[in-house]
Amino acid sequence: MTTRLAPGDTAPDFTLPTADGGQLTLSSLRGQHVIVYFYPAAMTPGCSTQACDFRDSLETLQSQNYAVVGVSPDPVDKLAAFAAHDGLTYPLVSDVDKQVLTAWGAFGEKKLYGKTVTGVIRSTVVVDPDGTVLLAQYNVKATGHVAKLRRDLGID
Repeated sequence: MTTRLAPGDTAPDFTLPTADGGQLTLSSLRGQHVIVYFYPAAMTPGCSTQACDFRDSLETLQSQNYAVVGVSPDPVDKLAAFAAHDGLTYPLVSDVDKQVLTAWGAFGEKKLYGKTVTGVIRSTVVVDPDGTVLLAQYNVKATGHVAKLRRDLGID
């Protein structure tokens, strides 16, 4: 069973390579809320829908002091193509060895078309400005998730 994060937990810090060739360290974003979302694969229909929903909500989220970071096991070159293809302007980070995905409870057994498989569990974790988990949602739907998240966070 995958250990999941819960409100009140300390968000595990990480440093991962980004789609733009740099690196992102979670703790460098302290002082603002951070929405960390985990998705299975760039350039797939569900992941594109979710990524574009975050892109389309980014200005509103940023105006409320929220940063967005997308995490997948895709290599950096695929993330760069994904960002360019869909005009994604927030950081996408690569976790090819799945250590961060696992530490955050976003990799493990899941149901896929009625079968139990091991893979990325579509998840969103909101971290407060001090690095504490504010909200953790697992097995989220790609479509409509960002709108629901905004409602859950009280962001119009």
